[in-house]
Amino acid sequence: MSDTPVVSLRNVTKKIGRSTIVEDLTFDVPQGEIFGFLGPNGAGKTTTIRMMVGLMSITKGDILIKGKNVKTEFEQAIRHVGAIVENPELYKYLTGYQNLIHYSRMIPGVPKERIDEVVKLVKLENRIRDKVKKYSLGMRQRLGVAQALLHRPSLLILDEPTNGLDPAGIRELRDYLRYLTRTEGITVIVSSHLLSEMELMCDRIAVIQRGRLVDVKRIQDFMESDEAAQTYVIETTAAESMLAAVGEMYGIRERRIVPEGVEVVTERERIPDLVAHLARTELPIYGVRVLRQSLEDRFLEMTGGEKIG
Repeated sequence: MSDTPVVSLRNVTKKIGRSTIVEDLTFDVPQGEIFGFLGPNGAGKTTTIRMMVGLMSITKGDILIKGKNVKTEFEQAIRHVGAIVENPELYKYLTGYQNLIHYSRMIPGVPKERIDEVVKLVKLENRIRDKVKKYSLGMRQRLGVAQALLHRPSLLILDEPTNGLDPAGIRELRDYLRYLTRTEGITVIVSSHLLSEMELMCDRIAVIQRGRLVDVKRIQDFMESDEAAQTYVIETTAAESMLAAVGEMYGIRERRIVPEGVEVVTERERIPDLVAHLARTELPIYGVRVLRQSLEDRFLEMTGGEKIG
């Protein structure tokens, strides 16, 4: 896998009238990853995506796709991109296959074999000859993805692809995107308001707020606390006695009873001594586990509680 980023944003700014919608965005999107784009309502996510695909002009700065500048080399840049911004545009009175045939005629050099290949990739073999009006929302999303993949793009951009999908459809899309990055080496940029899904789906996350970049990190780095002390749950059926026993230990910053037992805040290095001390009390211990923050916890912490959208 190449170290050269598929997408690079450099000081990207978008102004409409006197309002600055996106300000000085700079980040890279590595190859072969699912890159999540998060932000509260009105943060500038869709505006940024629209600038990436040429649906909106860039006021200042540059967006490079596979080294090609969207402003000055648009055709060379966009040929590497497949995208669904908002909803896939499909002809409902045609079959799924007819939609793909029609779209392939707009792109030079797409053979019939590639159409069959993308149909198999999105697992629509059994329904591709049905009219699109009979498709579920999840099937339409998959057909839209197939359409976006026809020309073998290096980058797939999906703006809110889980909108309207049921839990099974969301999981299916998540598994499919992971399959794509593994088998086709495609880079995926996805925006979504479903934080729990982004946590399961993405390799890396960018958070923007009021048009400015807050942070970009790998998903596991977002989940890890920056502090030395972490929260641990000691699972027990003797919570009151366990709470008192924990209170005898040096270095326990916080302690409280929770439904599973006792929750403590301390440094990782103190856990072996804590477990040894509790074992001597002969109180029942069924497990000790670190309580990691969810992506939602971290997002709300970073954005001051602003709602995702």
